[in-house]
Amino acid sequence: MFSVGVLVISDKSSRGERRDESGPAIRECISVLPVQVAEYDIVPDEKEIISDKLKEWVDEKGLALVLTSGGTGLSPRDVTPEATLAVIDRVVPGLVEAMRMETMKRKTEAILSRAVAGIRGRCVIINLPGSPRGVRECLDVILPVLPHAIDIASGKSCEDSHGGS
Repeated sequence: MFSVGVLVISDKSSRGERRDESGPAIRECISVLPVQVAEYDIVPDEKEIISDKLKEWVDEKGLALVLTSGGTGLSPRDVTPEATLAVIDRVVPGLVEAMRMETMKRKTEAILSRAVAGIRGRCVIINLPGSPRGVRECLDVILPVLPHAIDIASGKSCEDSHGGS
């Protein structure tokens, strides 16, 4: 069983002006995995706040997976990718490439996503869209590989520790 953090990035939801629907969508989607949601928070679109929360959850709480939702678009307030890039050690581009490729078949605008995924220490961090629909569609694409990614990143499995191709 791996511990997971769900971090929702939304100015309106963080102020209580809008109900968060993407966080529950993430919880629902990952319920099929051997994971437990250990941390959940809603923060505003502020780079330092997002980065600090990611560092806290990985470095202090020891989470194996952090899924963020929101802040990945083209708006000037969308800073989740920059906040994530500021804290990860290595980028895992295949996860977001696969999400974009698959979801743009249904919604052309999905190609505009600036989401990133990467590793900090032994934790996998993945940016997801801010809408419940986008969350579900993206997680449908990557759910099959998440247990393996978590195993490898956490050091629990050395099956293909050299990365493959």
